Amino acid sequence: MKIAMIGTGYVGLVSGVCFSDFGHDVVCVDKDAAKVEKLNRGEVPIYEPGLDVLMQKNVEAGRLSFTQDLPQALDGAEAVFIAVGTPTRRGDGHADLTYVMAAAVEVARVVKDYIVIVTKSTVPVGTNRQVKQAVRKANPDLEFDVASNPEFLREGAAIEDFMKPDRVVVGVQSQRAAEVMEDIYRPLYLREFPILVTDLESAEMIKYAANAFLATKITFINEIAALCERTGADVKQVSRGMGLDGRIGNKFLHAGPGYGGSCFPKDTRALARTGQEYGVPLHITEAVISVNEEMKRRMIDKLLDLCEGSFNGKTIAVLGATFKPNTDDMREAPSLTIVPALVGGGAKVRICDPQGEREGTERLPGVQWVENAYKAVGNADLVVILTEWNEFRALDLKRIARRMNVARMADLRNIYSVKDAKRAGFVAYDSVGRTAFERKPEAEEAAE
Repeated sequence: MKIAMIGTGYVGLVSGVCFSDFGHDVVCVDKDAAKVEKLNRGEVPIYEPGLDVLMQKNVEAGRLSFTQDLPQALDGAEAVFIAVGTPTRRGDGHADLTYVMAAAVEVARVVKDYIVIVTKSTVPVGTNRQVKQAVRKANPDLEFDVASNPEFLREGAAIEDFMKPDRVVVGVQSQRAAEVMEDIYRPLYLREFPILVTDLESAEMIKYAANAFLATKITFINEIAALCERTGADVKQVSRGMGLDGRIGNKFLHAGPGYGGSCFPKDTRALARTGQEYGVPLHITEAVISVNEEMKRRMIDKLLDLCEGSFNGKTIAVLGATFKPNTDDMREAPSLTIVPALVGGGAKVRICDPQGEREGTERLPGVQWVENAYKAVGNADLVVILTEWNEFRALDLKRIARRMNVARMADLRNIYSVKDAKRAGFVAYDSVGRTAFERKPEAEEAAE
């Protein structure tokens, strides 16, 4: 089957590469000439483990190509996937559908034979019916179907998620469209992965409801973490105790500085806005959005306490800037709230992140990027672990402490423990939802 993929961002590129690995002939289309040139040179514009190798394999096999030419991509295609951005619209929090609708209209003006137009972008409930109306208006004689096929890819594990999904969700209105989608996903049907075929609205809602629920789990455990700090409980033990309940599960119960990324912030806002439009306020989702922002600010207060009430004149090492490990994505990352507060407070900030510098140079002005953690902490007054990259999980803490001006750590991903920090020679350590410690000056200890 020939498939056209409109958009070579994270979702479009990963999906296009993986579909070609299924054996389909995939042509990825993008209006960005520089990006298309880069892809045709074999360069991947995003960081996703294994994507470069899989892309090269399928390009060499003749199943995958990249172009700016939409008519060429659509010539002979049985399905076209729209995988363009749906950023939060300014002013009202809703998803901006400008690019989705523009792509649908362009397809309508080019295609002559039957085709299934598949929305891969995350879109609010009712969007696919709007797409259908727009296509019909642009080309009344076109024979087509619209399908909804939301993505559930985790950045850093996207290929595994695509090839071995928890489920594939397909929303259709006709048996013909369902059969085309079945052909596209045949390798997964044959391996009996769950494929749920629904109506358009249910497919659209599943995506938003799933992301809002996961964001709720993260935010819930972060609130419990704040309470643990006041009561003396350990949130890691609390999370483990909760997660052993099969009805709850242990995923997304890791306390930290709040969720970020390309999906949860945008999708929770869009879902809340949809609820308002339909007169069904989603109070839980609205609270999740508010509490998540509050959590990021609470982290700043932690760092301020460790810096004796002022960032001014302090040197602070930040380990990790991307919103999660194994990605270069910094959209809505906690670092975008926390680091500007440090710089704005007069701190000299050094950041070490394996993949974050390319995007972070523009997003986080006024900081110094360094290649490793040990260089970052030289003569620092505080080290902050902000993203749990593997290379930050097994640091030589004694070496870190020796290199610092004052050995203080804010472990915002709960990688280490008070015991680890004390043994390494740190004078202060704080984390999220667990006991902190600060060694008092000898004179104070003697007085007590």
